Amino acid sequence: MSETTAVPAKKPNSITWTDVQQLLLRGRAFIALILVVVVFTIIAPNFLAAANIEIMAKHVAINAILGIGMTFVILTGGIDLSVGSLVGLSAMIAGMLINQGIVLPQLGIIIYPHTWLIMFVAIVAVTLMGGISGFIITRFNVAPFIATLGMLYVARGMALLINNGYTFPNLVGRPELGNTGFPELGAGSFIVNYSIWIMIGFALVAAFVAQRTPFGRQVYAIGGNERASELSGVKVKRVKLLVYMISGFCSAVVGLIIASQLVAAHPATGQFFELNAIAAV
Repeated sequence: MSETTAVPAKKPNSITWTDVQQLLLRGRAFIALILVVVVFTIIAPNFLAAANIEIMAKHVAINAILGIGMTFVILTGGIDLSVGSLVGLSAMIAGMLINQGIVLPQLGIIIYPHTWLIMFVAIVAVTLMGGISGFIITRFNVAPFIATLGMLYVARGMALLINNGYTFPNLVGRPELGNTGFPELGAGSFIVNYSIWIMIGFALVAAFVAQRTPFGRQVYAIGGNERASELSGVKVKRVKLLVYMISGFCSAVVGLIIASQLVAAHPATGQFFELNAIAAV
């Protein structure tokens, strides 16, 4: 006759080594960040100074804003390789409108738009470029990798053609033309730099859209099973078109921020930023 040995029940509040391992695994990125901060604080005592943190946050804002747009694209199962080139195109459009204005040779006049209008035009133009990528992907069933790779070269080529490959320097405008104030976007601050507030605003809006709106749920559904989403009534093509426009919009804003921080627009601005954006997701 065999004997049965009772196994002691696990206490409800007891923590095992397995639980600790799982906790460390889930928080590995945060733990790595803490270690990096500790190491650099030891090496450079001023690492955690408020001014230095703000400088780092300004750099983080660039990748974070691009990453927000890229997140929506990747959630649908796509990818956008054109974001870096769209950043450069946005900067060059703003530089052209500030330094050269809109030339109307038939009337013999040059129109210098207001700074807000300049930013609006750059954002709309680059957002539409993102929409073109989305249209090609949805209308002609082209792979996102191929479509956005093509847009990468198209947008970079346009940025180079705008000023024959040269930089637009000194984007401060002239008071008599009413187009001053552009550098304020990159240099201005309210407690912290404006770019940081823009990043925070974008993150909050993106989180709300992704988690609390039908559009966000449709984005997740398409990424999970595109065919099933389409059969359930989701307008897949429209949603995918919109996510590429969102990515283009984020790229345009980043281009304006960088140009305003540098007070110059270079056609190579944003080169390889697509890698940072993808890695940020």
